[in-house]
Amino acid sequence: MILEIAQLQVAPDRSAAFEAAFAEAQPIIASMPGYLGHELQRCLERPGHYVLLVRWASVEAHEVGFRQSEGYQRWRQLLHHFYDPFPTVLHYEAAAGPGLQAG
Repeated sequence: MILEIAQLQVAPDRSAAFEAAFAEAQPIIASMPGYLGHELQRCLERPGHYVLLVRWASVEAHEVGFRQSEGYQRWRQLLHHFYDPFPTVLHYEAAAGPGLQAG
C-alpha cells in the first residue's frame, strides 16, 4: 500500500466552496483502479490548510491510472483552481508499525 500525501492551501474565504467541490470530486477518485481509500483533513491551527491522504495499491495506480484518466480531467476542473500555491504530492510506504514484521 502506498500513501499519497498532498498539503493543500486554499484561501480561507473559499474553504466552504472547496469542501463542496471536493464532495463532488470524491466519487471520481474512489472509482479508480488501485484506489484503496482517502481522507481530507482540515487543519485546526491554519484556516484554509488541508491535507489529502489517499491510499493506493501502487504509485502507478495514482500517477498513471488516475492522472492519465478522463476522470482526472474532471477532478482538475473541480479542484485545482482552489490551490495557492499548487500542492506538492509525495508518496510514502510503511517503514514501521504494528502491521509490519521486523526485518
